[in-house]
Amino acid sequence: MIIALIEHDRGKLNESSLEMLTLGRGLGLPLHAVLIGEAARPLADRAAAFGAATVHVVQHERLAEYAPEAWAQCVVELIESLKPEAVLASGTDRGNEVMAHVAAQTRLPMAANCIEIKLGNPCVVTRARWGGSLLEEARLNGSTHLLTVAPLAVEAVESPARSPTINTVTPTLDDKVFRVRVSGRVEAGAGKISLAEARVVVGGGRGVGSAEGFKPLEELAELMGGAVGCSRAVTSLGWRPHAEQVGQTGTRIAPDLYIACGVSGATQHLIGARGSKHILAINTDADAPIVAAADYAIIGDLHEVIPALCAEVKKAMA
Repeated sequence: MIIALIEHDRGKLNESSLEMLTLGRGLGLPLHAVLIGEAARPLADRAAAFGAATVHVVQHERLAEYAPEAWAQCVVELIESLKPEAVLASGTDRGNEVMAHVAAQTRLPMAANCIEIKLGNPCVVTRARWGGSLLEEARLNGSTHLLTVAPLAVEAVESPARSPTINTVTPTLDDKVFRVRVSGRVEAGAGKISLAEARVVVGGGRGVGSAEGFKPLEELAELMGGAVGCSRAVTSLGWRPHAEQVGQTGTRIAPDLYIACGVSGATQHLIGARGSKHILAINTDADAPIVAAADYAIIGDLHEVIPALCAEVKKAMA
């Protein structure tokens, strides 16, 4: 049996969980999904559509908001009762955080950012290291293997429809597992398209020149129904917020089109953009790494190219 932890935020599914389920159902063992919190119960059918035959809904009055130690304790109790061969989670910030707590509590082996898994004892995994520039083969020994699946490592594909078996679980949670928890929220950019979910991303690097220089990029993104992203250099200069950073230490994007404007293309940035179906680079340097990685390139001044693109998009929309 395999347990798959489904990541959600107040009932909104993180799509990377579907990629994790797709990989998990190909491992040859019954797949059980775990939904934490009553708000997640409606996601049971979605989990079943991607391979979960049984869905465990963990309910507790204090699980309305995310608390990493509490989530981990829920998983630990399921491990103790079900004795799975493996526990899977998405290789996101939350997925890795929860599984690290599970590993600390159970002293079970954990491997993060796996792209291939071969169950057994030892369990053999291939995982992405150094931001994806190195693939490592690792072996884990233990009664249960704790594994997170690297985002965008596999394509999420539905399985034949089925009605899942629903099992409601009430965990034993004390105050100490709520020491760290979400206690409040400040919504940033309400109404804007999420960078991680945008189908078009217009990104800017140091070559944009200033915070004010991003206004044409914002216009182009709005015209194309997309989101604005940026490089780490831009956030370091204080021109844009970290929430817009594309890269290894920022957001990993997977749009249909990524328009990289004045971005040099450092390895960390390219790692975050590698899920893009198409990349258009706009740069004055024909030898920039982003140009080599792009499907299309315009060698020119972005301050001339972007307004021209906006004008053509407006003309096409007229």
